[in-house]
Amino acid sequence: MRLLGWLLAVALVTIAVWLPTQLHQSSKPEMSTDTSTPTTVTVERVTVVPDFTIYTNVRDKKQAFFSFLAPIVQAENAVIEQAREQLLALVQVHKQTGSLNKKQLKQLERIANDYNVTVETNDLAATFGVLLRRVDVVPEALALVQAANESAWGTSRFALEGLNFFGQWCFRKGCGLVPDARSEDMTHEVRKFASVNASVRSYLRNINTHPAYFELRRLRAEKRQSGADIRALDLTEGLMSYSERGEDYIHELNSMIRVNRPIIIDVLEPSSDSAPE
Repeated sequence: MRLLGWLLAVALVTIAVWLPTQLHQSSKPEMSTDTSTPTTVTVERVTVVPDFTIYTNVRDKKQAFFSFLAPIVQAENAVIEQAREQLLALVQVHKQTGSLNKKQLKQLERIANDYNVTVETNDLAATFGVLLRRVDVVPEALALVQAANESAWGTSRFALEGLNFFGQWCFRKGCGLVPDARSEDMTHEVRKFASVNASVRSYLRNINTHPAYFELRRLRAEKRQSGADIRALDLTEGLMSYSERGEDYIHELNSMIRVNRPIIIDVLEPSSDSAPE
């Protein structure tokens, strides 16, 4: 009887030690190695811009503008997020096995091609490093505020006639709209898009690939590495080259983000008390 009691006590102690260990181990998130192509995100193609001049109340106008553009920005960001998840899975496979098979290498090359990166097969770690800085979302609040700034809240000629909400230029004759104030020695046009979706997609790609915005990507990568939220206000310093106004442009964006914070929350996170700054 004493022996039975002693054995039971030992068993209980063993379980008490084993169970927390198992719970702790099972709670650790495991990085996925599923590199299959994700489901394509779709959103309705938008080719008509609402008349935002009908609003006499400023807040109503801003709310309408953000509500119009936010779903498109979120959908395009979702596509980027899916590509990033696939990239992270490839990184994990390479970390575990030291190589990628032919199918995985093709997946990597497809992602790299989308982001203007050459795959260095002899140094995949370097390729991953560049891609992880590029294949990432842009905070919706930042995209929305830049669109408002560049398109005069959706009322500019370029937004209405060219569906261009971000003031992007092109340099082939006939590729866009000629600015009225363009000097004689300039040849650029303001690019025309087939849809608002294409304008947003081009803007995000520009931010993620153009050398001028390397600093923004560096700041974003630092936030990722530290596990911190990526906020719009954390990245504006990386947009110094977006406008000839430089620092004044950054100050204006920061001010717009802060002033429009409550409206942006209502549009992006209507049930949340936290702000997508």
